[in-house]
Amino acid sequence: MSRADIAGHPGRLVAMVTLLLDRTRLEVVLSPIERAMTFHRENIRVDRDAIRKVQLTDDAWTWLRGVASPGTHIPGALAAGTWKGPSGDDFVLIRRRRPSVVIDLEGADYERLVLTTRHGLALTKALRLEVSAEPADVSDLTDSTPASKRGRKRRAPRPAVTTA
Repeated sequence: MSRADIAGHPGRLVAMVTLLLDRTRLEVVLSPIERAMTFHRENIRVDRDAIRKVQLTDDAWTWLRGVASPGTHIPGALAAGTWKGPSGDDFVLIRRRRPSVVIDLEGADYERLVLTTRHGLALTKALRLEVSAEPADVSDLTDSTPASKRGRKRRAPRPAVTTA
């Protein structure tokens, strides 16, 4: 099986992680390949009350601490799984040098989550909002653009023409 067969995209192993948020918890949805790389059988679920701080970063590698146990580590390319360190366990899913989010936790299975996602800003906004009881993708919670217009470029307004 080639990498393209796994992900459906040539040259890409997997997409970035999906985050779901409702009133009570944050869920990190893992694809089958992410489950294999992280050695986790289920998604990561964290009570919303356990979230203490959310930080955005362009280089998640600087936040990596401890050793993979169990996990997958390809320096500079992939870090996935549980990282055991002197201050506790972290769950990481880092891909290359892409935008990421660092979520500090208290009273949860992990001390923090370090995740590559382009939806970090949306997550920080969504955590400040009252959301429905149904889980929703964090990128959808803060997007006020109607679905029919997403992805379209807006034209710049034309300057007004006046005659004297």
